[in-house]
Amino acid sequence: MPDKGLHVQQNENVDRGRLQVNVTSTLGLQPVVNARVGIAYTGESQRVLEELQTDSSGQTEAVTLDAPPIEYSQEPDRPQPFSEYTVTVQAEGYRSVEVSAIDVFANVTALQEIRMEPLDISQKEGTENIVVPPNTLWGDFPPKIPEDEVKPVNESGEIVLSRVVIPEYVIVHDGPPTDTRAQDYYVRYRDYIKNVASSEIYSTWPEATLRANILAIMSFSLNRVYTEWYRGKGYDFTITSSTAYDQKWSFGRTIFSNISRIVDEIFNHYLSRPNVQQPILTQYCDGKNVTCSGWMTQWGSRYLGEQGYSPIEILRYYYGSSIYINSAEEIAGIPSSWPGADLTVGSSGTKVRQIQQQLARISQAYPAIPTIAADGIFGERTREAVEAFQRIFDLPVSGVVDFPTWYKISQIYVGVTRIAELN
Repeated sequence: MPDKGLHVQQNENVDRGRLQVNVTSTLGLQPVVNARVGIAYTGESQRVLEELQTDSSGQTEAVTLDAPPIEYSQEPDRPQPFSEYTVTVQAEGYRSVEVSAIDVFANVTALQEIRMEPLDISQKEGTENIVVPPNTLWGDFPPKIPEDEVKPVNESGEIVLSRVVIPEYVIVHDGPPTDTRAQDYYVRYRDYIKNVASSEIYSTWPEATLRANILAIMSFSLNRVYTEWYRGKGYDFTITSSTAYDQKWSFGRTIFSNISRIVDEIFNHYLSRPNVQQPILTQYCDGKNVTCSGWMTQWGSRYLGEQGYSPIEILRYYYGSSIYINSAEEIAGIPSSWPGADLTVGSSGTKVRQIQQQLARISQAYPAIPTIAADGIFGERTREAVEAFQRIFDLPVSGVVDFPTWYKISQIYVGVTRIAELN
């Protein structure tokens, strides 16, 4: 395996990827303005390639960086398909952060979230150093221990949920279940799914392949939530980061823009079978280093996506014809549920007023969003505010409050109105 810090040396054999850095405070979702951001190759941190500064939304511009040819990520036996970069962030009044081994793929925008701790509450000195583990398709990780895809009550303990609910947070145990030294992290459910998908598949794969894998990841996760699998065994967490037991989650992981947008669009979905109430524990393997009869293989799903299979066709190819996509009716931790139809210019009523109130509050932290009046009428000013919000939070810019935009506004509103986030 190539050494860490590998980067493209020859200009004639190089593609380009993009990297954007988003910096927020650990106290709420307040953006850190005017943070100084340096980008270098991992292993060559003294040779700074880019020096950037965050704007009023705590974001840098998306910079173009060298990446290996996209073909490297389309077959399993090719050279390392991503370049690795190190990002250092400094800001007045905050503890500095350095994240190394950030993956940049060709033709994809990588989003690096940086959470900075204010010095007046920090209990640690010096720079916070984070090393992102390799993608599981490239690194060496233990294979999944097989389990039944549906959990009997007497095996998992008492099933405490009467219906499938999308949780606001999951508690991730960063190690095997029995490792008492491993740290537990409170992670927003959507952020957890984005992290796992960015850790376990390549963002350069066909969209149908990405969607199929994300659906499998979400269904697996929601089975753990629904069955209270680990709590039924006496643990105080939802899921682990061990690939032998669950899925790979990595603290500080770079997220990819296309994966992020898919998750925002379908995060309330999971996989079902007829007459089975709980989400299916959809297990999978890479299909190269590990074989897994009856499970989806990640490399195999890439080939099917390339052949034009739809997400559900890919899933049924591996899990059988009875599998289908279901959706949860309840989403925890939000002020109000999706109205069921897009809100656009000309819409009016209480749902419009609610979204206007939330955008007005968010704009206090993110001044690039125009301040609007909560009059319950969706006019041009509201459209401009929605477009600004979508632009900041990496959603398709349409000016329409669709399903992903509604729930992203709700998520950010809850974040900026809380005194402090769970960490």
